Amino acid sequence: MTDPAAALPKRALRTALAVYLRPESLRMFALGFSSGLPLLLVLGTLSFRLREASIDRSTIGHLSWAGLAYGFKWVWSPLVDRLPLPILTRALGRRRSWLLLAQAAVAAGLLGMAWSDPARNLPALVGWTLLTAFGSATQDIALDAFRIESAPVREQPALAASYQTGYRLAMIWAGAGVLWLAARAEVAALGPHAYQNAAWRIAYMVMAASMAVGALTVLLSPEPARGALAPVRDLRQWLEQALVEPFAEFFRRYGWQALLVLALIAVYRISDVVMGIMANPFYVDMGYTKDQVAAVTKIYGVVMTLTGALVGGSLALRFGVMRILMLGACLSIVSNLLFAWLAGHGHDLTALIAVVSADNLAGGIASAAFVGYLSSLTNVRHSATQYALFSSLMLLLPKFIAGFSGDYVNAFGYVAFFTSTAPLGAPVLLLVWLAGRVKAQGQR
Repeated sequence: MTDPAAALPKRALRTALAVYLRPESLRMFALGFSSGLPLLLVLGTLSFRLREASIDRSTIGHLSWAGLAYGFKWVWSPLVDRLPLPILTRALGRRRSWLLLAQAAVAAGLLGMAWSDPARNLPALVGWTLLTAFGSATQDIALDAFRIESAPVREQPALAASYQTGYRLAMIWAGAGVLWLAARAEVAALGPHAYQNAAWRIAYMVMAASMAVGALTVLLSPEPARGALAPVRDLRQWLEQALVEPFAEFFRRYGWQALLVLALIAVYRISDVVMGIMANPFYVDMGYTKDQVAAVTKIYGVVMTLTGALVGGSLALRFGVMRILMLGACLSIVSNLLFAWLAGHGHDLTALIAVVSADNLAGGIASAAFVGYLSSLTNVRHSATQYALFSSLMLLLPKFIAGFSGDYVNAFGYVAFFTSTAPLGAPVLLLVWLAGRVKAQGQR
């Protein structure tokens, strides 16, 4: 005879996992793939390609400032939030029309990157990279609003976990996939460490075609329900509603505590972001091949990130977002110190697997909790603009500092660099503790 008490945990587990099979979660899984695909191609994997092409580490660090497009997306987020697109908005709705336009821009940028050779014409590659980053950031604005408007607050951690799962699978494809494709397309006689732009061209063209996953999902998804916008009589009124009101509403809701919340958002992922820019140049300089980096950092690592995202989303539902934010912050500090150990340890594939797996598990837990936290801060009437502000702040300071990472490595070496990134996460612990006591005034 089955013990009813013993069956309770199993039923609770099935109930908790069932949320990931809902249509909203499955859509966010596919759209998360579309969102995650461009990021590595303009930042992580691109740095591997550039270093293999003998581009200096300082230049690679400075080129990472292309990622500041994500940090300034709040500037044009009011347009995405409220401006209809000719023909497209009437056919698809406001959210889906902007998603489809942004995805087309990303695909065009990736094709341009495919046909640019950094060893011969670096400025051309930079230009196409900026277009890809701008399109990707715009996609994120519309997608964040789409997600927030697709489910109530209590379900946002689960949607965030589904989004992160798709996002990280895209990172496998944009990381391991592009390296694997480039390795397969190489001329074997030139050796695994020789730079061959033709091989990278094929890989990036496949990545551009992969954006069809997001476009197809947009076309098959319903436009989320949202309140009707009030009619606008003149440009001044439109600017006030689109630009001023979303930010004013947030400060009215949180008062002076809004500054504390914004400070936490600005620094929560700083240690990971600053460290990540030099990760791929580090792998190249340590003598790892494309196949080794693909297998370890983009498969083992991302699988652990998927695990972390699912665990983080489930733990946030059970124990609350703030506790998991604190856990993620602690784990991020420790994982950066593991990279410092690896840099001093030398070329060791087994050690690389262990360090990358631990780092990505920590990152998955932190990301799922953080996305859920950002979602809880928004008012659904201004979801695109407010979430864009939050996610932009998350990257603005870290990306700026990361631009100098190549200079630091050139001056002091990888061990000192990875070690120095760990203390950057220390203030986060205090801010998480303080932010956990912040209460909004009124209802969302």
